[in-house]
Amino acid sequence: MRTTSLGGLKVSRIGFGAMGMSAFYTGAGRNEEEAIRTIHRALDLGVNHVDTAEVYGPYVNEELVGRALKGRRDHVVLATKFGLISHNGRPGMDSTPANVRVAVEGSLRRLGTDVIDLYYQHRVDPDTPIEATMSTLADLVAEGKIRQIGLSEAGPSTIRRAHAIHPIAAVQTEYSLWTRDPEAEILPLLRELRIGLVPYSPLGHGFLTGTIRSLKGLDAHDWRRTNPRFTGGNLERNLRIVDEVHAVATEAEATPAQIALAWLLGQGEGIAPIPGTTRVERVEENVAADGIQLTSDQFARLNALPVPSGERHREPDMETIDR
Repeated sequence: MRTTSLGGLKVSRIGFGAMGMSAFYTGAGRNEEEAIRTIHRALDLGVNHVDTAEVYGPYVNEELVGRALKGRRDHVVLATKFGLISHNGRPGMDSTPANVRVAVEGSLRRLGTDVIDLYYQHRVDPDTPIEATMSTLADLVAEGKIRQIGLSEAGPSTIRRAHAIHPIAAVQTEYSLWTRDPEAEILPLLRELRIGLVPYSPLGHGFLTGTIRSLKGLDAHDWRRTNPRFTGGNLERNLRIVDEVHAVATEAEATPAQIALAWLLGQGEGIAPIPGTTRVERVEENVAADGIQLTSDQFARLNALPVPSGERHREPDMETIDR
């Protein structure tokens, strides 16, 4: 597995997003032994970047990751997030300095570690100045409780203001063949400031794998059942996207998921996607994407894919993005 850099952290070009093992997706939380085997297989294949958050579950995903990394912690760049849970009785988001300090202690305990390598603000708190939050995070770096600071789904102005207080190592946002929004402003800014990009949902919430052609088979509580790109006829309209990805995959003798990841890796240095899965065979498939070289014609075809039908999230969730 080749590596890239996130603010000085040397990470595998393909990481591992653990969220789906505990929340939101079909199959989440069903088999802890298989989940741990999957994480171990990822590590054995050279993946050293594991991503979680306190809100996944909540809490149980961090606990799962902590158990999976027991005895192997020193070989992993461990990332988690705070800010969507208030530990002080405040409604909604909470990135106040007091809450950040409570949150980091909880994450350290659940993860079974004495330091978090990459600590993200999960969403920008509109009621707490980013300068106040960053000052607290900078103190946590100085205290040795976290190594690097990240932001998730932050807008350009917030990124600049935060970076002026303390260097930002990475920004996490949705980026894939069907969500290319970061290319307009975020990616150029990160290049300018030498900040890494961590694309989450690089497989379009599983859609780009080509295995989802209807909502049949998804659990009743699978969040995709309410996502605009999967509902109201949009899923059917968006099949033209995955069909072209499949055509390129057939030509390249790869899978659609591998093509989607190879396209992301082809966007340059400092990009480290974190596909998630609950299955060993999918980890093996994803990791193999690091060795795929797309031709210029294949890149051109993928770049020309149509814009998907539907917003990437429901309206209330879109309001928390790009602040």
